[in-house]
Amino acid sequence: MSNRRPPAPDPARPESQPYNIIPIQNLLADHPSLRYPEVRAAAAALRTVGNLRKPPYAQWHHSMDLLDWLSLLFGFQKDNVRNQREHLVLHLANAQMRLTPPPDNIDTLDAGVLRRFRRKLLKNYTKWCDYLNRKSNIWISDRSADLRRELLYVSLFLLIWGESANLRFMPECICFIFHNMCYELNRILEDYIDENTGLPVMPSISGENAFLNGVVKPIYETVRREVDRSFNGAAPHSAWRNYDDLNEYFWSKRCFDRLKWPIDLGSNFFVTSGSKKKVGKTGFVEQRSFWNIIRSFDRLWVILILFLQAGIIVAWEEKEYPWNALKSRDVQVRVLTVFFTWSGLRFLQSLLDAGTQYNLVSRETLVLGVRMILKSVVAVCWMIVFAVFYGKIWSQRNSDLRRSPRDLSWSSEANKKVVTFLEVALVFVSPEILALVLLILPWIRNFLENTNWKILRMLTWWFQSSSFIGRGLREGLVDNIKYTLFWVVVLATKFGFSYFMQIKPMVKPSKQMLKLKDVNYEWHEFFDHSNRLSVGLLWLPVVLIYLMDLQIWYAIYSSFVGAGVGLFQHLGEIRNIQQLRLRFQFFASAIQFNLMPEEQLLNARGTFKSKFKDAIDRLKLRYGFGQPYKKLESNQVEANKFALIWNEIILIFREEDIISDKELELMELPQNSWNVRVIRWPSFLLCNELLLALSQAKELVDAPDKWLWYKIRKNEYRRCAVIEAYDSVKHLLLEIIKTNTEEHSIITVLFQEIDHSLQIEKFTKTFNMTALPNFHAKLIKLLELLNKPKQDRNKVVDTLQALYEIAVREFFKEKRSTEQLMEDGMAPRDPAAMAGHLFGNAVQLPDDSNKTFYRQTRRLHTILTSRDSMNNIPENLEARRRIAFFSNSLFMNMPHAPQVEKMMAFSVLTPYYNEEVVYSREQLRTENEDGVSTLYYLQTIYADEWKNFMQRMRREGMEKDGEIWTTKLRDLRLWASYRGQTLGRTVRGMMYYYRALKMLAFLDSASEMDIKEGSRELGSMRRDSGLGSFDSESSLSKSLSRNSSSVNSLFKGHEYGTALMKFTYVVACQIYGAQKAKKDPHAEEILYLMKNNEALRVAYVDEVNTGRDEKEYYSVLVKYDQQLDKEVEIYRVKLPGPLKLGEGKPENQNHALIFTRGDAVQTIDMNQDNYFEEALKMRNLLEEYRRYYGARKPTILGVREHIFTGSVSSLAWFMSAQETSFVTLGQRVLANPLKIRMHYGHPDVFDRFWFMTRGGISKASRVINISEDIFAGFNCTLRGGNITHHEYIQVGKGRDVGLNQISMFEAKVASGNGEQILSRDVYRLGHRLDFFRMLSFFYTTVGFFLNTMMVILTVYAFLWGRLYLALSGVEGSALANKSGNNKALGAILNQQFIIQLGLFTALPMIVENSLEHGFLEAIWDFLTMQLQLSSVFYTFSMGTRTHFFGRTILHGGAKYRATGRGFVVQHKSFAENYRLYARSHFVKAIELGLILVVYAAYSPVAKDTFVYIAMTISSWFLVVSWIMAPFVFNPSGFDWLKTVYDFDDFMDWIWYQGGVFAKSEQSWERWWYEEQDHLRTTGLWGKLLDTILDLRFFFFQYGIVFQLGIAAGSTSIAVYFLSWIYIAVAFGFFLMVGYARNKYAAKEHIYYRMVQFLIIVLGILVIIALLQFTSFKFTDVFTSLLAFIPTGWGILLIAQVVRPFLPSILWEAVISVARLYDIMFGVIVMVPVAFLSWMPGFQSMQTRILFNEAFSRGLRIFQLVTGKKS
Repeated sequence: MSNRRPPAPDPARPESQPYNIIPIQNLLADHPSLRYPEVRAAAAALRTVGNLRKPPYAQWHHSMDLLDWLSLLFGFQKDNVRNQREHLVLHLANAQMRLTPPPDNIDTLDAGVLRRFRRKLLKNYTKWCDYLNRKSNIWISDRSADLRRELLYVSLFLLIWGESANLRFMPECICFIFHNMCYELNRILEDYIDENTGLPVMPSISGENAFLNGVVKPIYETVRREVDRSFNGAAPHSAWRNYDDLNEYFWSKRCFDRLKWPIDLGSNFFVTSGSKKKVGKTGFVEQRSFWNIIRSFDRLWVILILFLQAGIIVAWEEKEYPWNALKSRDVQVRVLTVFFTWSGLRFLQSLLDAGTQYNLVSRETLVLGVRMILKSVVAVCWMIVFAVFYGKIWSQRNSDLRRSPRDLSWSSEANKKVVTFLEVALVFVSPEILALVLLILPWIRNFLENTNWKILRMLTWWFQSSSFIGRGLREGLVDNIKYTLFWVVVLATKFGFSYFMQIKPMVKPSKQMLKLKDVNYEWHEFFDHSNRLSVGLLWLPVVLIYLMDLQIWYAIYSSFVGAGVGLFQHLGEIRNIQQLRLRFQFFASAIQFNLMPEEQLLNARGTFKSKFKDAIDRLKLRYGFGQPYKKLESNQVEANKFALIWNEIILIFREEDIISDKELELMELPQNSWNVRVIRWPSFLLCNELLLALSQAKELVDAPDKWLWYKIRKNEYRRCAVIEAYDSVKHLLLEIIKTNTEEHSIITVLFQEIDHSLQIEKFTKTFNMTALPNFHAKLIKLLELLNKPKQDRNKVVDTLQALYEIAVREFFKEKRSTEQLMEDGMAPRDPAAMAGHLFGNAVQLPDDSNKTFYRQTRRLHTILTSRDSMNNIPENLEARRRIAFFSNSLFMNMPHAPQVEKMMAFSVLTPYYNEEVVYSREQLRTENEDGVSTLYYLQTIYADEWKNFMQRMRREGMEKDGEIWTTKLRDLRLWASYRGQTLGRTVRGMMYYYRALKMLAFLDSASEMDIKEGSRELGSMRRDSGLGSFDSESSLSKSLSRNSSSVNSLFKGHEYGTALMKFTYVVACQIYGAQKAKKDPHAEEILYLMKNNEALRVAYVDEVNTGRDEKEYYSVLVKYDQQLDKEVEIYRVKLPGPLKLGEGKPENQNHALIFTRGDAVQTIDMNQDNYFEEALKMRNLLEEYRRYYGARKPTILGVREHIFTGSVSSLAWFMSAQETSFVTLGQRVLANPLKIRMHYGHPDVFDRFWFMTRGGISKASRVINISEDIFAGFNCTLRGGNITHHEYIQVGKGRDVGLNQISMFEAKVASGNGEQILSRDVYRLGHRLDFFRMLSFFYTTVGFFLNTMMVILTVYAFLWGRLYLALSGVEGSALANKSGNNKALGAILNQQFIIQLGLFTALPMIVENSLEHGFLEAIWDFLTMQLQLSSVFYTFSMGTRTHFFGRTILHGGAKYRATGRGFVVQHKSFAENYRLYARSHFVKAIELGLILVVYAAYSPVAKDTFVYIAMTISSWFLVVSWIMAPFVFNPSGFDWLKTVYDFDDFMDWIWYQGGVFAKSEQSWERWWYEEQDHLRTTGLWGKLLDTILDLRFFFFQYGIVFQLGIAAGSTSIAVYFLSWIYIAVAFGFFLMVGYARNKYAAKEHIYYRMVQFLIIVLGILVIIALLQFTSFKFTDVFTSLLAFIPTGWGILLIAQVVRPFLPSILWEAVISVARLYDIMFGVIVMVPVAFLSWMPGFQSMQTRILFNEAFSRGLRIFQLVTGKKS
């Protein structure tokens, strides 16, 4: 908090002002981006104020421009003007740079660019004007180019948008403001005269900050007051207006009549509290109810229910196939009853509409109310009409039968009646038929919806209320056919399966059950004579599964379709290093083809011919046909460009410590030196090739040259290895022998001979091939001598002599005498030298400083010696995955790269609140209870990366390892932070964009010479910086400059300017100002990040105290100024009030959005990461905005993610496997063919101007938009956007890794989905999309959670139904009659079991895995997961989803859960697990377990053990999973000592008598109250439904009491009522003990003991009396517990619901009983855990399960967990 305002920069000297990207205020400054004429042209265009009337009351400087003029007229803030000036200039300059061909006059702003921008920016505004039938206030004709006017309109809109703060979430509100201000602007431009004053017109608002105070603030205050009325989201949504309601007020003409302009503050729009006048909800009312699911997706439920009904009618005939049954006219007529159901469903829908939306009806919107009533009336009429006509059919038929009972055929009169009925039905379904026709012709539908003709509005008024969004959502014909086909197949499979496997098998048992006579009921039966209830219970689970199993079929089909689409996209073709080796030779061409801009002919782009040629080129490239993609000999520029890029990637791998120095040398492409004639591939590709060539030469001793060379040449790498080895040896020998010596000339002559024989192709004729191995051995020896730190010159001489001997004595086929050798110049003139002094004085070894030489010798040594194929280079799995993905993506289809100057500009936006930036020294060293510090954990998990890091530190001058905590501390902290989920990691990843753009900009403009020079210079530079020898680490003192890459040294200066104009990174650190004021270490770390990354900007909200209680709020943007060496403030825009009115994250994104630049913005979360090699492809990705995908161009480009947290534990692996299949395969299918991909908080790239004018990149209303990201997708789809998905580029993402974090995350998502169901967006999509896209939408968002819940409900329905049948005695009677109802149920149960084991998640995972890594590996992974109990985890997480999804829909209470992103190695205590899972899992599991036990005890079926197991195994699995999962996946979960401590801790927590301030972690009571929070916020219906559900617990008592011995076989209802006496007595005893304790326990303890004694004695006497005088058995004591404990629990739950009506003494008793119940549940859960802890060997097995992935990499996890450090 700062109390003083920062000093304002001096307006007279604009040069001194800090700037963001371009110093526009000073165009003469020396700044690289000012060298672009486009920038100057845009800035100059803004200065054309010319003869505009100067604003009065203000000083006008000659340097002011159009934005200043607008600001003085309308009262915009200065910094808003500066911000938008740069925004506009940058955008126009970038747009003009992209023009192809470039404009004739490069120094003036192109009119076309400006016009296109104006149209795009104001498109939503013009649509809005059309919709409201208002004339647009853009007074400009498309033929005349009035630049200044265009600029004024655009600038006005941007200035309004830039200062609207929270109103940016209300796009049509901004349209309204713009519409009115634009009208005033027009009147000023046209020099109108004000009628009242006779002076020229003035704006209605002007003066300092007039816009903020006069326009924004009143509307902002309304939003704020409405939010206050929501009581922090606790009030029902229908009671207050959220952002959407306030925005939708502007969708009707009343905004003009009521609000007026200047804004009339007396308008009812601004009234928020109680009076009748206020505006209610607009457009939609979010009512909390389960009915929303039916209401939003009514078409889906209609088709399911009608098929079920028809299916049962047909199956009831028990014919083999349905078409046999349908031959009979009786069945056909019975099937017509579906029309009753249909009309009934329409009536239900109309009731639901009225029941939920009645709040919309006000005096201004009476028509809505009329329509609601009419719809219900019409639906009732239809029901009556159908009943009448259907009755006529049967009355006719019956009278026919009476006339002639023998004749069973239908008479013509009866048939006529049927036809009449069908004619009536045709009228009923006519709207559906029309919809079907329009589905086939999508463009007609789009046209009709988008036109604003009155007549069409009248016609569609009946079907849906007119809405500004959600019109014209149909896709193109081809897409339409694709997704229609997909769903037709899925539905056909589902209905076929349902009929034959679900409905038909149930018919026979149902009939037998209905025929059962004289059932021997074991209790008091209220409906004596029919078994309809039993039949209903049999059918219930079947119907539930029937309603949900479309989800399974969707999962199956979408997996295979996704795999097919992936195959066509060429995913997973390069999976590993072997496959990479095969393709590496085409790699340079692929990089050239995809990443380098081609020289484009001006008009060749986009024509059919060019597209065809492009496709052919891609094929050639992919399969290596055609010459240009074959060989890259080393003189070509292309090869050098490739080398620069490849080496930069490898160098960055080294910086990130995922490869070692040695691997760096093996993987880099060395620069060309030593006159090698071929391209020098990385060493790891050439391994073993030379040895293979040698062995070939040995085998083919006498073969001619051509044949031998043909054999070697077949393998490109072998050819290169041979030539390079020869050239290098030649160069090496000539280098180490002094020139001008006799030895030098001898060697030269020798090589001349060899070269000559090669030329005339007589090599094998002239020389002995058998001598080659000897040469080979000696050369290796020579190189080893040279590479030693201490060189032995004499040994070098000896080796050279030996080489000479071989050459002279063995190599030539014709032996030559010494004289001949002398004659040929191959022997010294002096015979004495031959005797042994040869080479003695001629050897001259280069000194150590010649790094190039020694680097080459090492490389040559590698080529000569490597025997193994280096398939395991690089060793690090992450490095391999990244290389494989990058190389594979280069062969996928992607748009061609433009030059950096011509690419679209983009920015990245990351919202940050208070998470870790960089780990501090303390965080790394602090140990947990097991003695494991974070650093130790990281060193263990990333052992190889730690080794590489230490190697790099030593190379950079660290001498002792201890220095890592002193001089190298910053490096250490960064190393650790880059392996966690920190802001530091995210920033590093995103800044790779900047680095990549600089490098690409250099390559775009570099000449051949630059690149050649570059590759030379770089070679030497890199050697000087000493990425060098491994033997002599000490000699490498110079450090590698780390932030600057090696390419930096070549830059000419303009690269920085280009990159800054194209990319900016804004991190929205909401509370950075407060952190700075508090000297929070986070603030220092953020400053450090800004200092080291010049393209990084930080936006935050500054709170400034002005008066005693008054605060002003500012949106501030800061950067780090490298010249001044401090943080400088760039812009400070005042806000109308506090920022956070809605959900925090979207509000934070929205305030920083005004500081982003460019055409696109990529939304990146705090837990993401990026890779340099992926950043190279960004300019290709942005080109996708120019392509059509279906009928539209994209507005969101989806990007795939890689989940990088999978290696931490098995849980993290399950989670990341599940996530990965969702973010790859799932998204791929959604985008194509289903066309329904949304935005799921992925690193998607948004079309910035499109979203800017349509409500921003997320929605922010309190609670309803808790999953803020997906609403951006909903909004985009509803407003006619198009969302695509691209798999050739990926971004890293972290996920939660511990069970508790994962459960919190799942809870957040499930609650978010529960809120989505209530939202207007889902309702509109459910109604506005065509039927098949609506199915895709349902099953991939809300439906997934609903169906998960259905699965759990099926288990409940099945078990409760079974319990009813067993306890009532129906089951026994049915068994006697041997009905086969078990077979039918078996089919359904199996289906439920399959889902429960996680088939939803498993199948897509297997398919995606086999696509990208191969089938066998996928199956192996799947089996490993099963062994690690992944099914237990998936079953458990289904429970989490069900609980939170259901609770949110019933009661609300969704809240943002901060899941924490730490590492999980510590043990979670039992009390903590109990708090988290007691209500969502444990209690439910105990309930189901109880049912299973009771069923086992009382069911005649269960006497057959096998049948019982077969029927209940899946339910038992569910119970065990829900109870055991938190302990199985808890480190040291089964450690006996920890279990004992945990139990003590749990009991302490239960009995803790905390004060008012106790937290739920300390006190059971506090926690118990928090668990009931949702009952405080819920409405009446929620409470009612809750109570009804709680009544199920009373059933145990009703069923079991009649089974007790004391009941003596009586089935009178009196038995049940008498049993309640027991409960009353027990409760009385409990109250007495409690009373006695309170009164006597402290002072007169003996009395208290006395009371206890009496009660015990009394209890024993009662039991004895019962045994003596009634038919009470002793076992009844235990059996009755099964009956009464659930009853007590039911009473407790109901007491919680009706708490407001309970007297306090009763409530105290309720609390005490509840505490006992929680102790009992805790003990039940604890028993199996304690047993397993006591069993030997379970602990180590559990560790193995939890950390297996890590085990297989040789990790010492056991030490990690037990803390036994070495």
